Amino acid sequence: MIDEIMLETEEKMQRAVNGLHNAFGTVRTGRANAMVLDRIKVDYYGVPTPINQMAGVKTPDAHMLVIEPWDKGVLGAIEHAIMESDLGVTPNNDGSVIRLPFPALTEDRRRELVKQCKEYAEEARVAIRNARRDGNSHVAKSVKEDNLPEDEQRRAEAEIQKLTDKYVAEVDAVFKKKEAEVMEI
Repeated sequence: MIDEIMLETEEKMQRAVNGLHNAFGTVRTGRANAMVLDRIKVDYYGVPTPINQMAGVKTPDAHMLVIEPWDKGVLGAIEHAIMESDLGVTPNNDGSVIRLPFPALTEDRRRELVKQCKEYAEEARVAIRNARRDGNSHVAKSVKEDNLPEDEQRRAEAEIQKLTDKYVAEVDAVFKKKEAEVMEI
C-alpha cells in the first residue's frame, strides 16, 4: 500500500516537472523555435486546430520560422491567429507561406521573460509540494486504517521528503538553464 502511494506521489511530481518543460518550451528566447506556436489555435472549419497539425513549420535560420500550410486556403486564418496571440511577432504572408521573423530581444524583454519563467518554476514547486502533502496524508490515512506501525509512516514521509527535494532541485536546475538561455545574447 505504501509503495503504491510512493509511486503515485513520484508520478505527480514528475508530471509537474514535465509541465514545466512544456511551459518553458513556449517561452520565446532569442532564437526561432517552433514550440512557441504550440499554444496558438487556428479556427479551421469551426475547429480550433494547432498550427503544427495543419502546416509544416521550418526554421531556415536562427531568427526565422516558415509556416507552410498544406491547405493554402487557411493562410489568412493562420496569419490572423498569430496576430491575435501574444507572440509579439508580425507574420509576413506571401501567398504560399508565412514567415515569422524573430527580432533580437531587448534587455527589458529578456527580464520579463525570466520573470515569467520564475512564475512557471514556482508553479511547478507548488505542484510538487502539493504532491508531497497528498502523499503524506495518504500515508497517514493508510497507517490509521491498516494498523501499520508508526515508524513505517515516518520512514515513508522521509522518502517522500527525499523525492520532494530531488524534484525541487530538478525544477531549480531547469529554471537556471532556461534563464541562461533567455539572457544569452
